[in-house]
Amino acid sequence: MNVLVVGRGGREHSIVMKLAESDQVSNLYAAPGNGGIQEQAVCVNIDEMDIEGLIDFAKENAVDLTVVGPENPLNAGIADRFQEEGLRVFAPTKEAALLEGSKSFAKEFMKKYDVPTADYAVFTDPQEAKTYIEEKGAPIVIKADGLAAGKGVIVALTKEEALQAVDDMLVSKAFAGAGATVVIEEFLEGKEFSLMAFVHGNQVFPMVTARDHKRAFDNDQGPNTGGMGAFAPVPDVTQEHLDFSMEQILQKTADGMIKEGRTFTGILYAGLIMTSNGPKVIEFNTRFGDPETQVVLPLLKNDLVQVFTDVLDGKNPNLRWEDQACVGVVLASAGYPGSYEKGIPIPEFNQGENTFIVHAGTKQTGTSIVSDGGRVLLAGAKADELAAAAQSVYEILEHATITEAFFYRKDIGKQ
Repeated sequence: MNVLVVGRGGREHSIVMKLAESDQVSNLYAAPGNGGIQEQAVCVNIDEMDIEGLIDFAKENAVDLTVVGPENPLNAGIADRFQEEGLRVFAPTKEAALLEGSKSFAKEFMKKYDVPTADYAVFTDPQEAKTYIEEKGAPIVIKADGLAAGKGVIVALTKEEALQAVDDMLVSKAFAGAGATVVIEEFLEGKEFSLMAFVHGNQVFPMVTARDHKRAFDNDQGPNTGGMGAFAPVPDVTQEHLDFSMEQILQKTADGMIKEGRTFTGILYAGLIMTSNGPKVIEFNTRFGDPETQVVLPLLKNDLVQVFTDVLDGKNPNLRWEDQACVGVVLASAGYPGSYEKGIPIPEFNQGENTFIVHAGTKQTGTSIVSDGGRVLLAGAKADELAAAAQSVYEILEHATITEAFFYRKDIGKQ
């Protein structure tokens, strides 16, 4: 098969690495790819938002299957266009991707289908939003309604922070159109975890759990980022929690989307929090999570091409998982998630048998690979125990010559 992966980040590199293991793949392409992806796939200089360009490429190169990584092309309708052209694509339609594309839609959907989530209200008027905050108090959560690259969520611990967040989104337009509407939610107390599943219609095939760390610095301090590291599976999530999440959240959502006329095919990601009343949904994504994918896919025993094919054909892929733990730590550009420099040569790493490097914000310049984003790469390791996997990752990082141009958290997988 000829397979195309759309995207340029760590999630896409992780997908490419897994697809490259398959005997069923003859040609593997990535558009536009990155400095690390080019070692396993042919990188094609087509932007992920150039949907017509991607369609032309898929036709010209007899691409049998396209897998879409990032959220923006999904919400622009890439799956719809590929299907119209008779091209096989593993991705939700624009109508189904709204589950991630609009937080207000997602909240209203969950309320309608009795999917457990936080209480909320939706606002476009700053004064009404502020009045609501004054009534509810803090801590409280303010979210930009649209896509904001994982940064449109403010967990306000004080009323002042909450009121400032409303001003930033609704008055100063910090997230442009994505923040023209805000969702204000009750603050839920508990540990977070992610549960992703392969979905086709009413068929839901869950993956192992993962826990992502959003804060920039150790002990969950500093600003929210797109994710500074992750581990899988999550030891404190019990089988009972998993069964509940599967039945009351993922399955209800897949069934509800059919009833809404938005039948879902692709990856459904539930960002969950363990409350005293059981798991509740913080957010849905309609694609592989980043950086969770980088620690979940290495534990998958199946051929990923076969999984995609089985799910699209309505068959059970019979997912099998390593009885191991996987830890990944992100190396980020100094200054991230604020402003940072690009074009800095990335460190060299000595990798062991069960360790790996996933590229995210990198590109080839001449003969060297340099930084090209906030999250530059992820160092990962598998081991029988979580602590051993974490130790292996930190050994890789500590033995590399990492300059002041980069930083990483020292506590991923150690809690």
